[in-house]
Amino acid sequence: MDAVVKVFCIHTEPNFSMPWQRKRQYSSSSSGFVISGRRVLTNAHSVEHYTQVKVKKRGSDTKYLATVLSIGTECDIAAMLTVNDDEFWEGVSPAEFGELPALQDAVTVVGYPIGGDRISITSGVVSRIEILSYIHGSTELLGLQVDAAINFGNSGGPAFNDKGNCVGIAFQSLRQDEAENIGYVIPTPVIQHFIQDCEKNEAYTAMGMKPEQKGVRIRRVDPTAPESEVLKSSDIVLSFDGVDIADDGTVPFRHGERIGFSYLVSQKYTGDCSAIEVLRNSEILNFNIKLTSSRRLIPAHNRGKPPSYYIIAGFVFTTISVPYLRSEYGDNYEYEAPMNLLDKLYHATLQSPDEQLVVVSQVLVSDINIGYEDIVNTQVLALNGKPVANLWRLAEMVENCDDEFLKFDLEYEQIVVLRTMTAKAATPDILATHCIPSAMSADLKALRPWT
Repeated sequence: MDAVVKVFCIHTEPNFSMPWQRKRQYSSSSSGFVISGRRVLTNAHSVEHYTQVKVKKRGSDTKYLATVLSIGTECDIAAMLTVNDDEFWEGVSPAEFGELPALQDAVTVVGYPIGGDRISITSGVVSRIEILSYIHGSTELLGLQVDAAINFGNSGGPAFNDKGNCVGIAFQSLRQDEAENIGYVIPTPVIQHFIQDCEKNEAYTAMGMKPEQKGVRIRRVDPTAPESEVLKSSDIVLSFDGVDIADDGTVPFRHGERIGFSYLVSQKYTGDCSAIEVLRNSEILNFNIKLTSSRRLIPAHNRGKPPSYYIIAGFVFTTISVPYLRSEYGDNYEYEAPMNLLDKLYHATLQSPDEQLVVVSQVLVSDINIGYEDIVNTQVLALNGKPVANLWRLAEMVENCDDEFLKFDLEYEQIVVLRTMTAKAATPDILATHCIPSAMSADLKALRPWT
């Protein structure tokens, strides 16, 4: 019990509407626990966009400054903290990990949820073990469903078995009128995979599989991935590392249980090789494939980096990501965002490793852009007839443009035409009017070849 700590975090989120600045900072509290190696585990969402993290031991009145070591966004774990003050570690025994529990095994969730300042203990049983959707990570991994109460503030706290060993980390709950006492726990196989990945690669590399690839039929292959050289759409995956896959996409898990075969993939590390047996045109083929982390045209996370942007003549160009969609359309962005963006989110694949979805996020009103004020979140397809592959390429083409006009081709056959010299000359005054320090984000400044 003494291994459980309270985590205090100051967050400063990116401002996607005004990417040259950040939002007002806010504070949160959550739970965590000490493990071997003078480290503390908690949830990734508990320290997302952190500017300062502190931890407090049970029964102590001192908050200790902590250093974030590694964040696993996909699995919602942060092997996050180490505390340089030796006093923090005095009298603290690290939690020991136990085996993956079975159905109906008793679990005790410990943490610091809302409703009080002291440690809280709730108990229940494991009611379901399956591949779950991790809301924060936008991925699907092995998870435990428990009926122990998990409330705000419990996030990052351990779940213990009846032997006192940690069998998981509390991370989310189902909050619906018709649902009661449905909480979710990240199990030890996912936790240990994260810890070993951090120790092996000095960072979490998150080898995973996209949701649409869970079935035995390959719908499509990412053209930028190494496996695209051997796997083809409509190949039938028969086995993964020698484990046969059933028609419903499941593999044997434990006695009398089956689980989605993406669980096998989630246990691999980036750079590992796996044996894949496929059926193609009635012929069985075997491949040894080197695994890489999956990438999306619209990434699920910005990994703590501020959003990139570029401004010319009041047109604010940026890239689409899930945090951007959430910022623009709220937590229900899957229902509120435009259908064209959602279609790209769920179905589009990268055509080149550096491809980005570039949009005009807004137009800062000025005399030079009269008539274009209503353009919002509209994709940029080309500039002066040349495709726009990413934001850096767009900035480079604008900065190097010697043509009389800048002609931007947008989706839905929209066109923006500006006089090049006039647009460039008007930009500094527009920036000054809106108190914007620079026409481009720091990452574009670092890469620009035109100075």
